[in-house]
Amino acid sequence: MTSAPLAARLDTPSGPLFFPVTAYGSDGSVDLDAYRTHVRRGVEAGAAAVFACCGTGEFHALTPEEFDACVRAAVEAAEGRVPVLAGTGYGTALAVRYARLAEAAGADGLLALPPYLVVAAQEGLLRHYREVAGATGLPVIVYQRDNAVLTPATVVELARTDGVIGLKDGLGDLDLMQRIISAVRTEAPGDFLYFNGLPTAEQTQLAYRALGVTLYSSAVFCFAPELALAFHRALRTGDDTTVRRLLDGFYRPFVELRAQGRGYAVALVKAGVRLRGLDVGEVRPPLHEPAEDHVKQLAALIERGHALLEEAK
Repeated sequence: MTSAPLAARLDTPSGPLFFPVTAYGSDGSVDLDAYRTHVRRGVEAGAAAVFACCGTGEFHALTPEEFDACVRAAVEAAEGRVPVLAGTGYGTALAVRYARLAEAAGADGLLALPPYLVVAAQEGLLRHYREVAGATGLPVIVYQRDNAVLTPATVVELARTDGVIGLKDGLGDLDLMQRIISAVRTEAPGDFLYFNGLPTAEQTQLAYRALGVTLYSSAVFCFAPELALAFHRALRTGDDTTVRRLLDGFYRPFVELRAQGRGYAVALVKAGVRLRGLDVGEVRPPLHEPAEDHVKQLAALIERGHALLEEAK
């Protein structure tokens, strides 16, 4: 674990937030050596934080034992250089169990994924996240998406909850986000963090930035850290020319390619990691591998992205 408060370390990131894929061997078991390599390379490339075993890391496909091993491996690979957060989810009892495993493994914080399957009322969601936050001493970021959509009033209560430090939005409703931010600002003022958590968040980050949301996850960083870093730096410095060049020439085509298959927000990213020379295996069911032609298109896109960076020099 790192010593500095997590919220402060995340609030001014030096680079993208890294959500590594989980590596599997040829027999389908977790490959911890490849996983450590993947995490270590990301940290060395300039990631500001590691979010282990979250959506891109196939949290849904891991047993508790595999989860524990992966979080420990991520902490080892990060070596305290950047904070490591771990996913947690399912029903409340299991979410608490995963949270405690993450704490024992040395994680610095938690990303609370939506509860499994049920569509709960706001009262139930609030109780769920409060129980997760109260189960350990780790700071918690709540992930809003799918069946966990929160009202401004509920987020205000979360912001008042000890241990809850932020909200990651994977819904994309900017009107709702504006009302949430306004409500928290006026009714629970403090250092509450907001993250753009949409798939390929770079594509929408200009809109989120207009709301004051500067933090975002980057799946592209998994397989093209040079592009993700260039985009992050361009946003931070106001280099609109580079931002537009990468949006038009790489990110928009990548998003359109990602839309060609269900589960490609994970499977296509994992294929990209393999294209860059690290064998992290295939995705686990119920996800499926991208079509061969789509992988070829991804390879061409990565080349095009790097060419765009060369043009900017």
